[in-house]
Amino acid sequence: MSAPDGAVAVVEVPFPPLRGALAVAGTGPLVEHVLAERSVGAVLVRKGGYAVGWFAGRRLQASKVGSAYVQGRTKAGGWSQQRYARRRENQTNQAYAEAADVVATVLLPHAHRLAAVVGGGDAAGVHAVLEDPRLAPLRARLLSRVLPTPDPRLRVLQTFGDQLREVRITLNAQA
Repeated sequence: MSAPDGAVAVVEVPFPPLRGALAVAGTGPLVEHVLAERSVGAVLVRKGGYAVGWFAGRRLQASKVGSAYVQGRTKAGGWSQQRYARRRENQTNQAYAEAADVVATVLLPHAHRLAAVVGGGDAAGVHAVLEDPRLAPLRARLLSRVLPTPDPRLRVLQTFGDQLREVRITLNAQA
């Protein structure tokens, strides 16, 4: 949208595309689009944990949260540093495989009714988890934007239903 003074607002809607034209004076189609009841899967991933949930509208219907130990970086040099890096990588891969098992359990039974799958947390982690071959039907529904979230915990997942409906507006004043 653009204003008479040349300012431009870029409106990024959840669950694109927005059907119908967005009038400058009214937001009817936008509000209807945002408030529409949808079945949505959520996959929140950070290196040491995951939270997976299935939402009907804003309500969390089913979920599973877990964590795994992933060693932090070390100041050791030489061979030790390489050994710790390999160990960290193995622990991360194991945590992602565990998260993929949970995604298969929580979301795959609902794949046919999901309007979208939304990632949260670490984008690389979300994509690594969804690379599991069993999760191909969910990968096809993954939205491109991964939402920022703190550590994947149940309380974070419970509030994620509201975050799913956020509309991003970027103003770019053209003066």
